[in-house]
Amino acid sequence: MEIERKFLIKELPQNLDTYPCHIIEQGYLCTEPVMRIRRQDNDYIFTWKGSGMMSREEYNLPLNETAYLHLKEKTDGNFISKKRYVIPIENGLKIELDIFDAPFAPLMLAEVEFPSEEQANAFVPPAWFGEDVTFDGRYHNSYLSTVKL
Repeated sequence: MEIERKFLIKELPQNLDTYPCHIIEQGYLCTEPVMRIRRQDNDYIFTWKGSGMMSREEYNLPLNETAYLHLKEKTDGNFISKKRYVIPIENGLKIELDIFDAPFAPLMLAEVEFPSEEQANAFVPPAWFGEDVTFDGRYHNSYLSTVKL
């Protein structure tokens, strides 16, 4: 089960370049249920996600580069690319700060994953976070893949 909250960003945190950064590209084979392929740096992943906004089932399976490239040709809609900074915070939690490339730039989203819904609901975001968009489907990557550009 994936339990996460999602936020827009008002301003970037200081010293962003001191945190680990991943280069991500992803595409969608289906959006209901979500079936996604992703390249994160040199890793290739197939993901299935169930329905839900803050909490939903998620399964990740490894792919090799050949399978990824084969499936990439079959994706629908917009392919998404972004940089993801991983910023550790209290209680062993991490902020995953996504800075989107064109055509979605200057979109920036932060996701925080939690071990329980209680912890998710009690989370107080840092001051540099903007609006909580956890329950706004327009900020799901699967939705962005379907937007007409």
